[in-house]
Amino acid sequence: MPQRDEVLADLQRRVRELEDRLALMQLLATYGPAVDSGSPEPAAGLWTDDGVYDVDPAPLHGRAAIAGMVTGEPHQGLIQAGAAHLQGLPHLRVDGDRAVAIAYSQLVLRDEATDTFRTWRTGVNRWEFVRTAEGWRCTRRVNRQLDGGAEARDLLREAL
Repeated sequence: MPQRDEVLADLQRRVRELEDRLALMQLLATYGPAVDSGSPEPAAGLWTDDGVYDVDPAPLHGRAAIAGMVTGEPHQGLIQAGAAHLQGLPHLRVDGDRAVAIAYSQLVLRDEATDTFRTWRTGVNRWEFVRTAEGWRCTRRVNRQLDGGAEARDLLREAL
């Protein structure tokens, strides 16, 4: 039978892992509302200062570039017309102070002519996280569209 100290240490480890998973899910759930509301600081604040968002047409390096994407004309045009960035439930791996999430994402746009919504893009994302003094932050996000190419399938395979 395990000793009391062993049981307590195991419970502490398990609670910390659950808290980490919850914090990571909350961080992922913040992305859509941050970018869809056009809020550059909360969106960029999900990343470390030197974090990278690897997305088409070119990777964004650092919080300033990510904030610039949110305030830029292409993104502002999307959200002013009606857009929703949806994040799927992630597959999470937590290893100490590092974590990886693999998840689907969709960008849904409003079609003004028919007053309906359509899925414009569906992608796969690999989010890499590190625990910082500010809490969990993204160091790198790779977004690849599910367009039949191998890159998106390779990202999904990593979750298995």
